[in-house]
Amino acid sequence: MTHYMALLTNNQPWNLIIFMALPVIMAEALTISEFFIIFNKINQGGIRTFNKVVGIFDGFYFTGIFIYLFITAVIPLTTSGGWHTWVDVVAVGFYLSGVIFLLPIALMELGIIFKKKTLDEKMKIHFILISGFLVVAHIAMIFGMVNPEIINKMPGMPGM
Repeated sequence: MTHYMALLTNNQPWNLIIFMALPVIMAEALTISEFFIIFNKINQGGIRTFNKVVGIFDGFYFTGIFIYLFITAVIPLTTSGGWHTWVDVVAVGFYLSGVIFLLPIALMELGIIFKKKTLDEKMKIHFILISGFLVVAHIAMIFGMVNPEIINKMPGMPGM
């Protein structure tokens, strides 16, 4: 089992909720509200506020996940040689790369970056970023479900 999948299956149901359900459901809610905003040319109102609040929350929430897992998982696994083949690295790496897409959404919504962009330009950037997150999250899920032993026989995996 990859460390990604082990993370999600340990401490049920909390790890699944904290590390998968919340960030992905928020990203999907962002995507759906984004479609409403774009196709209906909504510049203000409830759905726009919802999109902004969820974007800010998800961006900072996932940044917290990134920092936590980088310190508690990536660094120790790398220094100890504990990765379960390259499949494991890809699964965890793609999952954590989500911060590249979600943090800029939060920063843009707070007016910290892309200040001089027009509303249409910001909407395009927002849509590209949320799409990027969904792509890397799904790649992480796919590789996370692969049994690393099909790539290379691993010596004793205690606790698995």
